[in-house]
Amino acid sequence: MTDFNWNDLRAFLAVARTGRLTAAAARLGADHTTVARRIAALEAALGARLFDRSPQGYALTAHGERLMPSAEQVESLTLRAAGQVGAADQTLTGAVRIGAPEGFGSYVLAPLMVRLADRHPQLEIQLLAIPGVVSLSKREADIAVTLSPPREGRLVSRKLTDYGLGLYAAPAYLDGRPPIRTRADMAGHRFIGYIGDLLYAPELDYMQAPDVDIRVALQSSNLIAQLQAALAGAGLCVLPDFIAAREPGLTRVLPRDVGLQRSLWLVVHADLKSLARIRAVMSMILEEVRADRTRFLGAPGG
Repeated sequence: MTDFNWNDLRAFLAVARTGRLTAAAARLGADHTTVARRIAALEAALGARLFDRSPQGYALTAHGERLMPSAEQVESLTLRAAGQVGAADQTLTGAVRIGAPEGFGSYVLAPLMVRLADRHPQLEIQLLAIPGVVSLSKREADIAVTLSPPREGRLVSRKLTDYGLGLYAAPAYLDGRPPIRTRADMAGHRFIGYIGDLLYAPELDYMQAPDVDIRVALQSSNLIAQLQAALAGAGLCVLPDFIAAREPGLTRVLPRDVGLQRSLWLVVHADLKSLARIRAVMSMILEEVRADRTRFLGAPGG
């Protein structure tokens, strides 16, 4: 065990979480040959094979499965130590990866990155604005904005804000079609929405109107694609008000009769919450949201 070291364990965890050398190398900021060498060194030091290699990637062996909890405990200790030491250093450096739904990521976090870069020029900010969920437990991101609080894992969450959604369309769609004055008038109109079997969160299943026959004719797994379709005049679309308000080419339909409310949560792994760079980024996200609450929950009909 004389050659056993923490960097080999880091490589082990990255490969275990991604299943591929190239993905693990990208996460570690190394090349894949270095990662492969560290895995080989760890296996030699432990006298056990940790992965089964195949064209599909790397899968943990029984020995690897047994090592995983201990490796994660060592990781937690090193992160805790880094947080305790780094807290005294006012110069924030390193990378912070934020995962968020594509709408919030594109319309709220992307503009915020300018101020983050100005306030903390030594930080490297990575934004994953995707139609899906990132795993903090697998270290796919350091911070996540989610549609619901986590129900398991060593994760810490706090509510960011509630936000409203409404029904929107472009004048190019509404002009020349039967007017929509009541909920019943929505029947027969063309809707844009999510692909039902690709919904990544139950909170996105909001095309349920028991008193109206709604047909979602145009479907996409991506909110920004839905938005662009609505702007092009493709149909009616349920959109977050904080996004639609930034698009002058949209008109709100039935503002007093059709409205939904959802929530956003800020989540971080317990091992990372004390790191100075993580605290700084989370603080700015909270600051951005709290600075303009009406952006997310405006007046009815607004």
